[in-house]
Amino acid sequence: MKRVYNFNPGPATLPIEVLKEAQAEFLDFENSGMSITEISHRSKPYEKVHNEAKADILELMQLGDDYEVLFIQGGASLQFAMIPLNFATKENPGSYALSGTFSSNAYKEAEILGVGKIAASTKDGGFKRVPRQDELNIEKNSAYFHVCYNNTIYGTEYHYIPETGGVPLFADMSSDMLSRPVDFKKFSLIYAGVQKNLGPAGVVIVVAKKSLIEKSPENLPTMLRYDTFYKKNSLYNTPPAFSIYMVGKVVRWIKESGGLEEMAKRNSLKAKILYDAIDSSGGFYAGHAEKDSRSLMNVTFRLPNEELEKKFVAEALENNLSGVKGHRSVGGMRASIYNAMPVEGAEALAEFMKKFQKEN
Repeated sequence: MKRVYNFNPGPATLPIEVLKEAQAEFLDFENSGMSITEISHRSKPYEKVHNEAKADILELMQLGDDYEVLFIQGGASLQFAMIPLNFATKENPGSYALSGTFSSNAYKEAEILGVGKIAASTKDGGFKRVPRQDELNIEKNSAYFHVCYNNTIYGTEYHYIPETGGVPLFADMSSDMLSRPVDFKKFSLIYAGVQKNLGPAGVVIVVAKKSLIEKSPENLPTMLRYDTFYKKNSLYNTPPAFSIYMVGKVVRWIKESGGLEEMAKRNSLKAKILYDAIDSSGGFYAGHAEKDSRSLMNVTFRLPNEELEKKFVAEALENNLSGVKGHRSVGGMRASIYNAMPVEGAEALAEFMKKFQKEN
């Protein structure tokens, strides 16, 4: 069996223990004689998987009965539209902080509906940092204030929780969900496409205050209403059962590995190893993000020229370091070091970076 260190940003690396466990029970789940991909989503074995995953997520986030976990399809991109459709109006628009591609895409959906306002933006600076608290211009009549907590493409991350003056705080946490302790109670709605840090592609986790999602506008189609998923325990239609099953296993792995405190410890160490390699290179490697906005999940950097960058990607793969090429919109390198990336992977990449610099 060949395994590489997988630095892809999503779909991304998963814990080897989880993959082996899923492999072992793939043909016969819970003595049913069927795979998890074959059993009914109305069956007791699946219901157990579904509800345990929800409970474990809330436990890790230290949230109580006033919050609900929803499993929705359509990726985080569908949430960009569902949020303004369910909560914003022309009189009470959604406010957005633009810190990268995905926060900008979220704002565009609200703009199409005529219910979006820009509260802050770091676009003019090349999205090298997240907006500071003193830059946030959140109108008091806003239905919500939306942030993308970690910017996968640009390698920036919020290291503070924005104060909103009473406006509900919404966050796209697709690429740093459950990677560190956060006071999740300060958020009214959080969503995350799981394929970056929590499982295979196919499902989005929405964690929201029940008071927000128990009633949606009656003029919305059924599958665009949060209350459809809330009232039916995300089982109104056939859910992406395998993705939810895998999320449940990854979440349990986080719990058994020491919880969010241990994830934060590991992720901080991995990030330090790579940022130290960048900062000690004498300018051969140039980080994209400003230091106080650096992501613990996605380390982005450039080399002196594009020819060297192509060579770096090719030789990295020869050394079993996969997926280090940056996003096509910004170029350069990107190493995604999500929860499941072992410290040894970051060490191997840092050693390769030093060797590559010496040879080039």
